[in-house]
Amino acid sequence: MKTIPQLLAEELGCKEEYVNNVVSLLDEGNTIPFIARYRKEAHGAMDDTTLRTLETRLGYLRNLQTRREEVKASIDAQGKLTDELSAAIDRALTLAEVEDLYRPYKQKRRTRATVAKEKGLEPLAQAIFEQQMQMDPPEVLAKDYINPDLGVETIEDALAGASDIIAERISDDAELRKNLRTMMQKRAVCQSRAAKPDEDSVYRLYYAFDQPVAKLQSHQILALNRGEKEGFLKISLDLDSAQAMQLIRRNVVKPGTPAMAFLIAAAEDSFDRLLAPSMERELRTSLTDTANEAAIGNFALNLRPLLMQPPVKGFVTMGLDPGYRRLFVEYLREYAQSEEKTVFLTSHIIQDMEKLVDDCIIMDYGSILVQMPVAELLATFRRYTFDVQQGAALPAGSGIYHPAVLNGRAELYSFDSPATVQGVLQRAGIACGDLKAETMNLEDAFIGLTGKY
Repeated sequence: MKTIPQLLAEELGCKEEYVNNVVSLLDEGNTIPFIARYRKEAHGAMDDTTLRTLETRLGYLRNLQTRREEVKASIDAQGKLTDELSAAIDRALTLAEVEDLYRPYKQKRRTRATVAKEKGLEPLAQAIFEQQMQMDPPEVLAKDYINPDLGVETIEDALAGASDIIAERISDDAELRKNLRTMMQKRAVCQSRAAKPDEDSVYRLYYAFDQPVAKLQSHQILALNRGEKEGFLKISLDLDSAQAMQLIRRNVVKPGTPAMAFLIAAAEDSFDRLLAPSMERELRTSLTDTANEAAIGNFALNLRPLLMQPPVKGFVTMGLDPGYRRLFVEYLREYAQSEEKTVFLTSHIIQDMEKLVDDCIIMDYGSILVQMPVAELLATFRRYTFDVQQGAALPAGSGIYHPAVLNGRAELYSFDSPATVQGVLQRAGIACGDLKAETMNLEDAFIGLTGKY
């Protein structure tokens, strides 16, 4: 089986060496912009789009591998993991395929099939499902499973329970689900109807809407989802049942056996009651994920020229004096609060940020140092000062940030209480009877976390 770097190298058309380098840089906490700009020698001049694709696929493939191991462990704990099943799980290229293989072994909620199994009807279902040419008809086999004590009063009760077990078994067939999923992606039709025909809305274009799933546009998918959520639309994904049953019969039914008619009926029940609803949920989730990714891509495409637009000739766009800068910040804060807007703002003036932002993320060389509300940061992060001999070795780590000594005065930063900091210093053999703690503004806190450089 190919390794994750090998798969990524094939998908992206890159050298495996470069892929390994990028994976290592990502694991070290480096960001994509940092890698793209400052580590070109490591990635062979990949552009940022390729790097982000690599990052996304790396996460997916790692999650896939983790899920493979979880599924195999769960099945093995049940004593049902075979070499063939383990190999099939290892070959699965998507999470959906792994879940399909796991489905027969997954702990299920109480279903009609589990009730039938509790009534002792699983051997009957197995005998019918084997579809031997010389077998007795299902009605004859069912006579041996009548048991009033277990709730099986008649032959019809026994056959109904066996049908439920077979229907669930058909629904759990991984190969069948894979083929049916592909068929739905290619041939299913999205139907949208008005939930409130007499009420006009922005979704009126979708009151009588039919479109093949394969031709649905991302904006249509998102609009349909919103209309359904707001109660204006009823959405369904319809697949020609005759086509689906033809596929199911090829995979399940053996022609000419005494159980043929019974298996066809059980297969139809499986499709209508189990497979079709499950496949529809899966496909709608997949369509929504794809549409969301496309929407994010369009947003980025539209935002880029706005952010990269050069200054307007003849107008001053920087260099506001303190009065106008403060006025601008106040207006911006009022606008964001009153209009409930999200504002993208970049500035090197941290005191402006302190007035505007509610939460902050402070990063250093691509690594997140802290992420919390600004008010909490300013209330808990302190600067500590005390007298100390020049050259004294102050402790680092253990909640201590950037200790330094200048002219006999020590300085360090910490989220810990004065008592905790004093204890750390005393254990390091440093006298600090004159220890002073002070809260800071956001700029001072930033310096305390990142250092004076």
